[in-house]
Amino acid sequence: MTDRMEGQCLCGAVHIIVDGAHDPRPGACHCRMCQRWSGGLFLCFEADAVAVTVVGEVGRFASSDFAERAFCPRCGSHLWMRDGDGEYNLMPGLFDAVLAAPLRSEVYVDQAMASVKLSGDHPTATRAVYESKNRFVEGEAG
Repeated sequence: MTDRMEGQCLCGAVHIIVDGAHDPRPGACHCRMCQRWSGGLFLCFEADAVAVTVVGEVGRFASSDFAERAFCPRCGSHLWMRDGDGEYNLMPGLFDAVLAAPLRSEVYVDQAMASVKLSGDHPTATRAVYESKNRFVEGEAG
């Protein structure tokens, strides 16, 4: 756990501060939508909305009827994925403090690209298991 983290996009135009205790370990998603957005593998760590402060202009894209994906309009760095006003799923590469954090979890493991199969001792879920418990976009998830 960590109490404060600061990160920024590639060009430095967007700064993100996360205050309060939170788990910086990233989770991985291999669904088709995340593959298209990230180029292969989506990694994120969760932070409560009240703990996140964003400074700078942010571009937003409604990737579904319940979620948005944000990016820096200047350099294109991906910043987060978020369901409505809920918690942030922040991109770990923006934060130096997350570089040594181990993987927390992995979903859509049965959809992973051959070039990005992950190993390690972390919880995993297939498409069917994940979708039985969470919202998803029909036709885009797998």
